[in-house]
Amino acid sequence: MSEYKIYGINGPVVTVKGKTDLQMTETVYVGEKQLIGEVIGLSENHATIQVYEETAGLTPGEPVFSSRSPMSVTLGPGIMSNIFDGIERPLESVREISGAFIEKGINIPAVSETKKWAVTVAIHEGDKVFGGEILATCPETDSITHKSLVPPNVKGTVTKIVPDGEYTVTDTIAEITDSNGKIHEIKLAQRWPIRVPRPVKERLPLGKPLITGQRIIDTVFPIAKGGAAAIPGGFGTGKTMTQHQLAKWCDADIIIYIGCGERGNEMTQVLSEFSELSDPRTGKSLLSRTVLIANTSNMPVAAREASIYTGITLAEYYRDMGYHTAIMADSTSRWAEALREISGRLEEMPADEGFPAYLPSRLSEFYERSGYFENLNGTEGSVTIIGAVSPQGSDFSEPVTQNTKRFTRCFWALDKSLAYARHYPAINWTTSYSEYTNELSDWYKENVDPMFTSYRDRLTAILSEEANLMEIVKLIGADVLPDDQKLIIEIARVIRVGFLQQNAFHSDDTFVPAKKQMKMMQSILHLYDRSKEVVARQIPISKITATGLFDRLIKMKYDIPNKNLEMFDDLNSNIDEAINDILR
Repeated sequence: MSEYKIYGINGPVVTVKGKTDLQMTETVYVGEKQLIGEVIGLSENHATIQVYEETAGLTPGEPVFSSRSPMSVTLGPGIMSNIFDGIERPLESVREISGAFIEKGINIPAVSETKKWAVTVAIHEGDKVFGGEILATCPETDSITHKSLVPPNVKGTVTKIVPDGEYTVTDTIAEITDSNGKIHEIKLAQRWPIRVPRPVKERLPLGKPLITGQRIIDTVFPIAKGGAAAIPGGFGTGKTMTQHQLAKWCDADIIIYIGCGERGNEMTQVLSEFSELSDPRTGKSLLSRTVLIANTSNMPVAAREASIYTGITLAEYYRDMGYHTAIMADSTSRWAEALREISGRLEEMPADEGFPAYLPSRLSEFYERSGYFENLNGTEGSVTIIGAVSPQGSDFSEPVTQNTKRFTRCFWALDKSLAYARHYPAINWTTSYSEYTNELSDWYKENVDPMFTSYRDRLTAILSEEANLMEIVKLIGADVLPDDQKLIIEIARVIRVGFLQQNAFHSDDTFVPAKKQMKMMQSILHLYDRSKEVVARQIPISKITATGLFDRLIKMKYDIPNKNLEMFDDLNSNIDEAINDILR
């Protein structure tokens, strides 16, 4: 381990003067307390280091130790259900050592090195194996089976394998001899650089939706498994609440929740809610398939940047096992602010609003690691990224939002006026969009209903028409509109309040299956079509509103349980009876 001396300190940025043999992105240990840092700049005369811990008290002349390895995370059993900081230090273990606050220079293993796992070996001596192949399995939690993999850069013949039994992550469970005669000792855990995407066999086309149970997402603005979405919104519009709901109910196998620069009480809420919530698929605790990365606003700013890459690397590792993972990054704006602060201390030339010129490339590097893949071992897995963006003053023209739009194909724009009106989720249906709609239409036709996409198109057309009509209503009022346009406004109100608005605290409305979403659309459009018959006969629309049908459809999300979809047939029959009475 080489040793150098600190020359200058500027917040989290430390410089070492003179010629060194340090390498870019190498992990280093700074100062007497050996704070964790990463080399981010090299020249002939000095090296620049980004320190991921508080540098107060650090002085020039203190030593800097090299590690000769890149900034990496530990991948192995024990990750699931854990809560880490931005550089993968387990916060529960940290608390046992240093209390409520993280001591400087504390460096403990990411996963327990003493806990024994019940390992079932999946290969035999003499087998020829390759990178990514499943080596052994062990039950990591009640919900997740951990599959230990051959490291991607290793292939050869198994010359030694342990029998089934209990082993720690530091025990060697296999020895693989490559074609050059080199012996690789394989353990349950492995290390991987956070800035290097894990290799795959092939990137597959996106064709399956990530079902979330949220109607405005699943029906109107769907996201594919392996897709990328942005949730932009100002303060108080419900970004974190929306991500909590997606994390609880989406049909991903594994959730990686990254609290990047957000308030500590929000991470506390995630911890308490997830530990109490039952997983709807397994009946176990939701925390048993969740990893939390907490890098709150009072933690060192530089670690925010690392937390994003730590989270995506963990997601790729579980993807390699054949799982579908979903990342909730809250929020990428705080990550971008960390980039801006570090860039300022490095005296780099600023671009828009002081952000560094490389902000777009960093965002693209992150979002491009999403996708649906065929893994090296032949299994299929995906990484879906849902990133919250916090534009100041809800200004969507600011650089982080605009650049995020370039690299995501799903944009769920949160609206302050909807949020203040208690419309949840506060996703604005006129400014949001999803480019996955056409790619997912075949799945919805085959697995939900052949008419699903046409019904969705009709619903969005009605909402679009209502938006145009409301401009007229603001000028001259609704009374002067003809009845066919009044009908559009009434049906649009049913769609907005009865379909798009959702109650996260109602047992049936917090998660709505795709088939019920389809039935709700069907009933709304059935009422619309029958009402058009009434209006076409010059009968006043007030005759329909007097029946209470519009209000009844608004309440159907509560009145019809998710398991009793046959009740929609009775609802449609009642609509027919009421309309037929008017037409007689």
